[in-house]
Amino acid sequence: MDTGFFGKILWVNLTEESIVEELLPKEMYLQYLGGYGLAARLIYEHMPANRDPLSPESIFGFFPGLLTGTAAPLSGRYMVAGKSPLTNTWGDANSGGTFGPEIKRCGYDAILFKGASSTPKYVSIIDENMEILDASEIWGLDIIEAEIKLKEVHGKFIKASGIGVAGEKLSKISGIANDKGRIAARSGIGAIMGSKKLKALVLRGNKKISFYNKNRFLEFVRIYNASGTQKEPNKLIRSILRNVPNLAKTIRRFRIGLTGPPKMIREIYKSFGTSVGNTISTETNDSPIKNWSGIGMYDFPFKKSKHLSAINIQKYKIREYGCFSCPVQCGAILKIPELNLEETYLPEYETCCSFGALLLNNDLLSILEINELCNRGAIDTISTGATIAFAIECFENGILTTEDTDGLELTWGNSKAIVELVKKIINREGIGDVLADGTEIAAQKIGKGSKKFMMTSLGSEVAMHNPRVFPSLALTYAYDPTPGRHTAASIDFIDIGPINKFQKGFKLPSGWKKDQRKKQEGQKLTTCFHQVLNSVGLCSFSTLFGSYPFIDLINSFTGWSITVDELIKIGLRIQTLRQAFNLREGIDIINNKLPGRITGHPPDKTGPTKGISIEYEELYKGYCKEMGWNPENGYPLKETLKNLKLDFVIKDLY
Repeated sequence: MDTGFFGKILWVNLTEESIVEELLPKEMYLQYLGGYGLAARLIYEHMPANRDPLSPESIFGFFPGLLTGTAAPLSGRYMVAGKSPLTNTWGDANSGGTFGPEIKRCGYDAILFKGASSTPKYVSIIDENMEILDASEIWGLDIIEAEIKLKEVHGKFIKASGIGVAGEKLSKISGIANDKGRIAARSGIGAIMGSKKLKALVLRGNKKISFYNKNRFLEFVRIYNASGTQKEPNKLIRSILRNVPNLAKTIRRFRIGLTGPPKMIREIYKSFGTSVGNTISTETNDSPIKNWSGIGMYDFPFKKSKHLSAINIQKYKIREYGCFSCPVQCGAILKIPELNLEETYLPEYETCCSFGALLLNNDLLSILEINELCNRGAIDTISTGATIAFAIECFENGILTTEDTDGLELTWGNSKAIVELVKKIINREGIGDVLADGTEIAAQKIGKGSKKFMMTSLGSEVAMHNPRVFPSLALTYAYDPTPGRHTAASIDFIDIGPINKFQKGFKLPSGWKKDQRKKQEGQKLTTCFHQVLNSVGLCSFSTLFGSYPFIDLINSFTGWSITVDELIKIGLRIQTLRQAFNLREGIDIINNKLPGRITGHPPDKTGPTKGISIEYEELYKGYCKEMGWNPENGYPLKETLKNLKLDFVIKDLY
């Protein structure tokens, strides 16, 4: 095909040990693009309702974005998707690195798995030779050890994605990792893989991606990349960049937003990655503190948070690292002599906050060690850190004792105990077995009133950004089909980047910050556009970096003549189908409520978020109206489903 996609997916049945190709019609791509758009349609259609996510009937898969594998800037992402074992809702997670493009090089737009093996297996697709192979020799290894072994067998040029020990032991907060620790972390998809006794997917392809108009496509790429190129920063700019993490107090005092000119934002991310927010977000109270019960400037002030500063992390940097096709390269490889680590990844802000401010832990070396442990174990750092915060508060209140914790003194900031507890969670040892499935299941096991310390939404640990700073995050935390996620669409959160300048023709309603009705409309547009970005394979940070030839790249790649309005409709279709999946599974979305600590009930009496409480229910009802859903229960209206060509959903919801 010369339309930018292969029109072909792969089904792997681990029960029957069969591998079958399926052709998809062009209309499927016009309606769902790729990534988790395609995933939503295929999993909804093929997975029976109300199945246990860890049963053989459960389906999950790997889904590169529509543009993944091309030179399109920032398009190197792929999705894993299925029914979340953690929440029993729609589940997805994405990862970068170099694995997603290899799916395309193997000639497929998706690889899906069903059934379950009775013994450990891995699937190998090497230059069109497809095999289901014995994985007994790599079962029990961490993801880095397993990848090394697989390269010894299949050659150093393979790409591998798989589970660590956490996924093998069916931890419901485990993920799937590639490139020696780049994790598709959230939703517990690693447990699905473990339940199927599937250790890894190994790929090496030789297929070329076709383009409708390759020269035109590459010209758009060249222009975009050139627009972001600037001269080596002069001494003044370098000095400012070096001191950005140290400006935390100034940013708080003068209420400076976390935004700026796209070229400067690009340079900041290139220099520090997301860890630039370690001190700034703590000081502004964007970071949750002490299991959401504290205030950053008082409970984890700059004199403590500065130890976790991106400047201190940069001392260990030995080279830059970035995902396939990324001109920013916001990652890095570190060397940590104190830990005998020759190579490890730069920890993301979410990891630093989950094991830092959330636990009142300012021991940087402990966080760097934990990051490596979680990468190797392929476990979600957000959920793991939040579950430990819950456990510490239980310990502080006498609900857990040293007899329960294998002798660990679970006190705030006790970095040695925190590191040991991470190891126990990954390996399901002792108290780690109680905590390995996340906070909500741990609270059920522990009892004794421990539920009041859960900071979750429908079972998912809430991410490391405060809705009292970004109010519409409360809506997405509570109601998005993947609950508790900061990477779900939120109009306030996406506003930290110049979203109105990203794609010509896409613009949020003027005055939306002061007009609730306009904010509801803007939340719909944000949501729909976000689904499209994910399905095409673009990084969540794409909108931070200025104008992007988004539609031009899609059309020159596929030969379509798609418009902004049509993309918004595609995004509406994808989000509506994800919503319908949850409703079909019996999720009572409309009655989900966030813990009061998260939304400011009661409000803080002092600090940056003093007096702020977030009322998100009415915003959601208005958003539902904009989406064409019933605001009383979140159900998509029949006419909406028909208009979106989702008629097949009607019988399930009505």
